[in-house]
Amino acid sequence: MGTPIPEFGCFPCSLFSVKLPWDKNKNSEGADAADAAQSATPDTASTNSAEPTGAPLPKGYTPPKGRPTPKRREVEMERGVIGGQSLAPTDTYAQARQKRKEFKASMSKEEYKAYKQKERDARIKRQKEAQAAMDRGEEAYLMDRDKGEVRRFARDWVDSRRFLSNFVMPVAIALLVVMLIGNFNPEFAATASMVAMVLMLGFLVEGIMTGRRVNKAARNKFPGTTETGFGLGYYAYSRSVQPRKWRTPRARVEIGADV
Repeated sequence: MGTPIPEFGCFPCSLFSVKLPWDKNKNSEGADAADAAQSATPDTASTNSAEPTGAPLPKGYTPPKGRPTPKRREVEMERGVIGGQSLAPTDTYAQARQKRKEFKASMSKEEYKAYKQKERDARIKRQKEAQAAMDRGEEAYLMDRDKGEVRRFARDWVDSRRFLSNFVMPVAIALLVVMLIGNFNPEFAATASMVAMVLMLGFLVEGIMTGRRVNKAARNKFPGTTETGFGLGYYAYSRSVQPRKWRTPRARVEIGADV
């Protein structure tokens, strides 16, 4: 007697389901029907109704960008690239210079002139934006000497007061004029020199007092500061000798403010 053959009905049909060649067409037809049913959803129907022609959108349809696609040459000119290579100095100055020459030779005179003008305008714009940010006192654009809350406090402390040192520059210009006049009138030059010496002594005394006062105020407000006394004092004095409108960063407080 032979071994009985097990009946397939006792196992799940899914374990023995085999896709025959003639079943592939059926599956593809079913998938196409499902795609067609899905494309007939209300969202797609509303999209199709928005089209002027009323025709269904093809598969992979991309809406227009609203602007023409830029040419490759224009993009390379904007990025400063020639032949897929950047004009930035990667190896040496001579190689970067050679690349710039090749880039210039690849364009006409008018195109290169327009490119340089655009590059110059962009550079000037960046410089103006950086200067404006520095005038506002943004920390990322400040010089190292101006960074920190202690230096910001010292600037505000100086900007809220009047000093004799505010007239250092006018006095220096006046001394130049006196030196010129002294060639023709020695007596006037001698008298003016004495006055200038007194003013310079006053500037020196006030500079020492300013440094001591700003250090005392800064250490009362920031007890844990690591700023040196001479560095902070000289920073405050160097700001006080500048005219108020020429100071960078710009003054944030008015004269007489409580700082």
